[in-house]
Parts: sequence; structure tokens; C-alpha cells
Amino acid sequence: MKNQPICAIIEYTNTLTLKASERMGKMAVSYKKLWHILLDKDMKKKDLQEAAGLTKYAINKLSRDEDVTTEILGKICKTLDCTTDDIMEFLPDEK
Repeated sequence: MKNQPICAIIEYTNTLTLKASERMGKMAVSYKKLWHILLDKDMKKKDLQEAAGLTKYAINKLSRDEDVTTEILGKICKTLDCTTDDIMEFLPDEK
């Protein structure tokens, strides 16, 4: 892709991502494990937000089991000294 205009590169990348997601199927995410860890540590969502340096928007997305960035997951794992497997799981969408 050397010397290609940036819009062509973005279009190519988006096409690859779309094809990969079509093959994989849509997956739902659940952060129930995260909320259990917070209960075990006697922490509230606000405590996690402050300790991990997260925005209220990020906490709201987590609360609604929506996708978040790996940066957010990394901050949570660093703060709670855990891995992503400890705080989330993927659930196949029911059709």
C-alpha cells in the first residue's frame, strides 16, 4: 500500500474489518465479572472511575455492557490488578 492516498488505505482497512466481523459473527460483551470484583473489593463505580482515571461516559458504557476501548480495559485491569478475562466475557448474540 505504499504511495496510496490515505482515504484508499482507510477504505481498505474498513473493508477488512467488516469482512472479519462478518466471519466471526456479532458478539455481545458482559462486564458482570467486573461488578462482582468491585463488590468483593467494597468499591463503587465512582471509586473505580477515580482510581483508574476513567470518564463518566466510559463507566456508563460499561454499565450498559457496550464496547469500550482496550485503553479503558487496560486502565481497569491495572487498577484492579487483574486481566480482561477476570472482568469481562463475550456472549454470542442470539438470533
